[in-house]
Amino acid sequence: MLWCGILAIVLQAADTPILIINEDNSHFFGSRSADEMSMEGLNAFVDQYANTKVTHLFLNPSAMRASYASDVWDRIWDVGNQEVPEGNEFCQKWVDNARLLHERGLDCYAVWIARCREKGISPWLSMRMNDIHDVDNPKNFMHNTFWVNHPEYWRVPGSTSGWTDRAYNYAIPEVREHHMALVRELLERYDPDGLELDWMRFGYHFAPGKEAEGAIILADFMREVRQLANTWAEKRGHPIQIGARVPAHPDAAIGLGMDGITWAKEGLIDMLVPTPFWATADFDIPVELWRERLGDADANVIVAPGQEVLLRASPGAEAVLNNLASTRGFAAAGWHRGAEAMYTFNYMDPAPILGGTAAYRQFLEEGLARDVVLAKPRRHVVTYRDTVPSGVSNGVQLPVGTDAPREFRLYVGPVAGSGDALILIGLGPQEGIADVALNASLNGTACTPVEGDWALSQLAGVDQLRGFAAVPPALQEGYNTIRVEPYAGNKITAQIVWVEIIFGAREPDR
Repeated sequence: MLWCGILAIVLQAADTPILIINEDNSHFFGSRSADEMSMEGLNAFVDQYANTKVTHLFLNPSAMRASYASDVWDRIWDVGNQEVPEGNEFCQKWVDNARLLHERGLDCYAVWIARCREKGISPWLSMRMNDIHDVDNPKNFMHNTFWVNHPEYWRVPGSTSGWTDRAYNYAIPEVREHHMALVRELLERYDPDGLELDWMRFGYHFAPGKEAEGAIILADFMREVRQLANTWAEKRGHPIQIGARVPAHPDAAIGLGMDGITWAKEGLIDMLVPTPFWATADFDIPVELWRERLGDADANVIVAPGQEVLLRASPGAEAVLNNLASTRGFAAAGWHRGAEAMYTFNYMDPAPILGGTAAYRQFLEEGLARDVVLAKPRRHVVTYRDTVPSGVSNGVQLPVGTDAPREFRLYVGPVAGSGDALILIGLGPQEGIADVALNASLNGTACTPVEGDWALSQLAGVDQLRGFAAVPPALQEGYNTIRVEPYAGNKITAQIVWVEIIFGAREPDR
């Protein structure tokens, strides 16, 4: 029997917009007590998402080590000569609680998959394909012995420099087999609706300059995964879909060897998640370009732009967390560009993100459907692309000085019925900055300066704000251009470090 893996997703999308939450390999263990390592505690984790707008839980059982009793990879609790950071309560609880579940005969991923189905949530597994957290310390407990014992398998063999050099090199057959062994085990051990290959943890899989050859290698790898999934679909009696997380722009993806377009055209994947790595959310993911390049394959693949939890205006800048309004802004732009699902990464309980536990609950219960995000306050923030190869623009627009007129381009999605928009221009700390005056226009129409007590905690690196009101006739669907000009009388040049547009409220729920 041949399965049309996309059918289940399409049928769900017809009823409820797809909202995916990715649960990482450490969070549950590190955020719970030993008493919660029980059947009741495991079920309670899933139950918080029951009867909300969450349709899919993507459960991540591994990074370099498995958080369950794997027979093919090191287990997170088999630390051996590796080191758990002294005084790091979260990491110690991760190790201890994962071991405790195993000793109690509880496999959390099997329990969660079953509970998800019971509660009407689609359970997937998400496998990190090249996780290199803390590789600057080879003794860290997260590293498996395969990686430690084989520095010749790294992108730059034996490197002592940057973290990207120490990622696995998938051109090496032993590296591919090491990872394929876990794919086989996950499909044999568990019964998920789908398996996601997370190529964005951490996004660099071949020796520098060898990415073109690498794209051919990864395509072969994906073909084998598809064959395995089809085999297990036959045995399980239901489709097992395949997903993949890749860089946000298709040129960046192919340039780094992650050719999601080819995978889709060959029927190797059912879901494609264009996404940043980690440094910042990307408010300019070109969903329409992905769908255009997919061609006829577009009908068989869900394109689900991925939202990271962090916000940075520029590389190396201070980070803040997304809140409800910025998350809605991401979704509004994504739906407008043709997204078929919304994917959130690091949006895990109990949610210091989004403004705290109450705001997280609001997020779960409201969801990110088109009508919801357009009816409530939303923010669109200037950020950049954090994972691109040489020759592909990262779209950096900030920081810039106020010594000359500056323009900033933002994709805001639909604007009909949005009312006035508020433009915020954030200036970095500097002596004399209070005297810096600016003018702003939106798409060529002058904006009116406004005063307000805005929350600087949501605007990283900002010492002072300049606000401008833009009336609806100046707004346009899709891309909008903000032009900022200094007054001629300014005595100093300030640094613009933050730019955003807010719809729906002068002071949105932050």
